[in-house]
Amino acid sequence: MVIDRCDCTRMYSGRRMFAANPENCVDEQIRFIEIAIAVAGHRAADVSPRADCLVCGVARGHSTNLHDRYREPRATRKLRQRVTVAAVVAATTQNNDTLRLRPARAQHTPRRCGGTLHQDPRGHPVTGCCLSFNATHCGDAVKILVRCIHASIVRGSAAYTAPVNPPDLPSPASDPNARVLRIKALARELGFQACGITGTQLSDDEARLLDWLADGFHGEMDYMQRHGTRRSRPDALIPGTLSVISVRMDYLHAEAQDMQATLDDPNMAYVSRYALGRDYHKLMRHRLARLAERISEEFGAFGYRAFVDSAPVLEKALARNAGLGWIGKNANLIDPKRGSWFFLGELYTDLPLPHDPVESGNYCGTCTRCIDACPTGAIVGPNRIDARRCISYLTIELQGSIPEPLRALIGNRIYGCDDCQLVCPWNKFTAHTAEKDFSPRHALDRIDLVDAFAWSEADFLSRTEGSPIRRIGYERWLRNIAVALGNAPTSHAVTTALAERAADASELVREHVQWALARHSFSAT
Repeated sequence: MVIDRCDCTRMYSGRRMFAANPENCVDEQIRFIEIAIAVAGHRAADVSPRADCLVCGVARGHSTNLHDRYREPRATRKLRQRVTVAAVVAATTQNNDTLRLRPARAQHTPRRCGGTLHQDPRGHPVTGCCLSFNATHCGDAVKILVRCIHASIVRGSAAYTAPVNPPDLPSPASDPNARVLRIKALARELGFQACGITGTQLSDDEARLLDWLADGFHGEMDYMQRHGTRRSRPDALIPGTLSVISVRMDYLHAEAQDMQATLDDPNMAYVSRYALGRDYHKLMRHRLARLAERISEEFGAFGYRAFVDSAPVLEKALARNAGLGWIGKNANLIDPKRGSWFFLGELYTDLPLPHDPVESGNYCGTCTRCIDACPTGAIVGPNRIDARRCISYLTIELQGSIPEPLRALIGNRIYGCDDCQLVCPWNKFTAHTAEKDFSPRHALDRIDLVDAFAWSEADFLSRTEGSPIRRIGYERWLRNIAVALGNAPTSHAVTTALAERAADASELVREHVQWALARHSFSAT
């Protein structure tokens, strides 16, 4: 079942009460919710955790306020009690569990109706939804782990609690489904916004990959062909692989300069949003390794390998099969609730885990905004990219000269391109990341082209330390900026900056500088 709305849920334990008030409709199924509540002695403590920090995304995207209503200093000891929240579910006929409540105070409900939280006035058992609260102590804080036992909370106004003995929860150690839920909870604790489990079957995607390679759309990325079918056969890449744990981490940061404003200013350099902060490869690999450690701590040692865009892996197809979204016409994975501004990572494991349902839908419909918006026409068909025309390939993967017919189309994009994501209607649901490592560094989101072109190699290495940009090297950095300066409005500052690089030691840089100067009808000789 899924939550329709939870207007108010209160937890009583002794003289202490906490109230959670999600104010918006949500549609996430509760499995595990983990909330840390600060305790400050005699003082009342208010905690407002980000909703996306709650395991499994309860009230995702909205705030959940927890209010410590009482100031009883000994209340933390009483929180060790085991209590249950009860609620009537929307379809009570589907739930045969009953529970006799002993509310802390009288509840006044004019009539019993589906979707309303209530206590039978005569004290008769009512069909309900049970949530088990287990409190543990962590220094000056109380950590409450909320586990769903039966159904989900639906539209209601209040919930009453009482010490009861709820049924035992399935043990993750013995129940495969409980183990999957626990793995997903651990993933969210480590900062991943979503996690899914899938197998190794990618035969349809393998056929599409081979067709794409046969058409030569991979350009100079010879490694795409060199790895052969290992990319589409996880158990061939890592023998013994049975299940793939696929994770997602959002990267769009609220502090970054407005994307369209930067693209519209031809004197500014546009850097793809994913590359503004710390190198995601390192951050996510570390988190995946930590996830594997946590899993082994709870369930025992197992075999695994972590991948983050660093090996022959069909990560988007695996994420789709794990239920994390569908692959759109721009070949990006799209989550209908969070858009596509996120990274993907995988753990290839030898664990025999239950698999999540495959995302079989395709919700692009008749929309062609990404195809129409591609500056170089690289999207040659739905979910079919000619990398040889893609700006991300031209500015990052291509090591040699950028084809002249495409240079003017690149505009001011010096590292990657986000246009197909920028126009995607599903990205209106994108939530900004709270990951500090993805915040812009060295003002790369608002850097002037002339200033960037003046960097020495030492400047480049210093300002791209820990950034994915460093992988292209100083020479290609200058090549890309020379093209962007060739597309900038003619000015003394632009032509002077180009002229100063006309005799650069790199033949690659000199060629692109000469092209740019010719665009401004200027000769450096």
